[in-house]
Amino acid sequence: MHTPLASLGAGLLAISLPAGGALAQVAIESQRVTFRAGADSALLKGQLKGDQTVDYKLRAGAGQTLTVELKGSNPQNYVNVMAAGTDTALFIGSSSGNRFRGLLPSDGDVRVRVYLMRPAARRNETSTYSLKVGIGGAPLAPVPASRDALIPGTPYHASAEVPCVSGSSGKATRCKAFVIRRANNSATVVVTNAEGQKRQFLFVKGKAVASDQPERLSVQRRGDSSVLSLGENFERYEIVDALVVGG
Repeated sequence: MHTPLASLGAGLLAISLPAGGALAQVAIESQRVTFRAGADSALLKGQLKGDQTVDYKLRAGAGQTLTVELKGSNPQNYVNVMAAGTDTALFIGSSSGNRFRGLLPSDGDVRVRVYLMRPAARRNETSTYSLKVGIGGAPLAPVPASRDALIPGTPYHASAEVPCVSGSSGKATRCKAFVIRRANNSATVVVTNAEGQKRQFLFVKGKAVASDQPERLSVQRRGDSSVLSLGENFERYEIVDALVVGG
């Protein structure tokens, strides 16, 4: 049973999750969340049993702050957060707790996924939960095409090949990068690494401040570039200032 105080629409999505070395089909219920007039948060309540999983979808913009807090009756009840445009969780509750607050790097539907860990799901355990979600701040609007022309057929203002390192080999190469430029010298930079994986980075006033990945983002300046590193997994991307702000 799921009884959000503010939601519109629902659907089901089947995905594959590892279970005991095999792949198990898990149906994910999808619910659209909207806020009541004048509100910037909603309290959602529901119950899970076994491998039931719920994705709460919230529309948000780059530069806005998402807050999430989950309280469940089962200690194996957790929440993950996925930014718009990726299936990778930027926040994983089972390793980071059930409270999140962070900047969003992209525009679109954020997914807040509520689930039971696999051991509890296999035992067909249940959890009654409450989930508070909020979105604060003003989004960073993309620069209109009339001021900065778009690459035809895309939402991007420019592209470039950038120096990068990714993969366990630590081999230096070049990666394709695209940019959506935004107000106040801000931007979303999307890089495709050597393994074909996309990474989204948010720049605010020319400085990289967030990504769509769970690893810690660290930034070093090198001349007129920002060198972005994700955790300690050999991922580095060198983004020149001109790509971010134009010129």
